[in-house]
Amino acid sequence: MTDSAFDPRALAAKLRSLRNAGKQASTAEFPLPGDHRQAMDAQNFLSAEEGIRSNAWKVAMPADNQPVTAPLHPYVEAVSGAKLPWVAGMKYEAEIAVRLGKDLPIRSGGKYTRAEIADAVADAYLGVELSWTAVAEGNKISPLLFLADRLANLGYVLGPALPRSILDTCTGTPLKVTLNGQPIYDATAQHVKVDVLTWLADYANDTFRPDSSLRSGAVITTGSLCGAIELASGGELDTTLGDARMHLSLTQ
Repeated sequence: MTDSAFDPRALAAKLRSLRNAGKQASTAEFPLPGDHRQAMDAQNFLSAEEGIRSNAWKVAMPADNQPVTAPLHPYVEAVSGAKLPWVAGMKYEAEIAVRLGKDLPIRSGGKYTRAEIADAVADAYLGVELSWTAVAEGNKISPLLFLADRLANLGYVLGPALPRSILDTCTGTPLKVTLNGQPIYDATAQHVKVDVLTWLADYANDTFRPDSSLRSGAVITTGSLCGAIELASGGELDTTLGDARMHLSLTQ
């Protein structure tokens, strides 16, 4: 239940404890943030407790149309050989990530066009996000609680560089994912918004985001190309998007 005396440090500590134990709790067991600011305060305390230092970010647009972001952690840059721990209930997402080559400062007059967003992208990559949340119901009851829990991010591996043209041509590209040699996705890449830059553009045009956000060098992941696929076990995970390939190991 939302409390007028909401303590973001207490929520962050509870989320951190559950994450460390690989356990979940129902929404009713958490102190709930009352607004976006309180949720971000809790997320920032959680990130501090986790010692996050990477400049890599997840962007999304919940049902309330308030663009949101969360740091990606643990964050690894590796075409192959990356190792991350597997957790029961963990989900997999193949994504396109971009590295900004220009700052995108908050623009008070007018909005960034898609062309301007694309022009700010220095490099594009194939990436894999691993997601898991300490909230048993995920974002179904309290999107603000989900935001506090770093939008369920539990790891990210930045893989091979891709042509920047992938930003325009990604939809329909063959995508195959195998876990221990068994296919878990074998179809074409499909972003829920079709255009992989949609959520980055939404966030860039949010005048309430921090002044320090979206600076040159930041890595931004743009959303799943295959939905969220639950991983029944750890093991060897291989992703192929067009001609690009990456491998990572999930340890149990």
